[in-house]
Amino acid sequence: MKFELKQHFQIESARFLPKLEKTHPCSRMHGHSFKIILTLIGNMDPTVGWVIDYNEIQSRMKPILEQIDHRVLNEVPGLENPTSEYLTKWIYDKARAVLPTLVRVTVAETPATECSYPVA
Repeated sequence: MKFELKQHFQIESARFLPKLEKTHPCSRMHGHSFKIILTLIGNMDPTVGWVIDYNEIQSRMKPILEQIDHRVLNEVPGLENPTSEYLTKWIYDKARAVLPTLVRVTVAETPATECSYPVA
């Protein structure tokens, strides 16, 4: 029996988007309260009654999120041009290595905008 789980995280980070025209507001240093949503799909373990313990997800994500929380994203290897798309894929690639049932990462940089990777 398959289930879909979602775990939400929030980080605070600064960034600038260096490939934009200098007149674009995002070309200047600015900050975001990024909301990150991980989506996992897996079978329920009937012994314990869950797919994975949410505490285990948090534990596995902690070292990944520490690399980007309260940081200037441009200084993180692989995020020199930290668009939401690059950030979402960066998180997915790191998280997938420690959470094999991960199927999607969604990053919201504002309450009105979000980016997901991968999509079918």
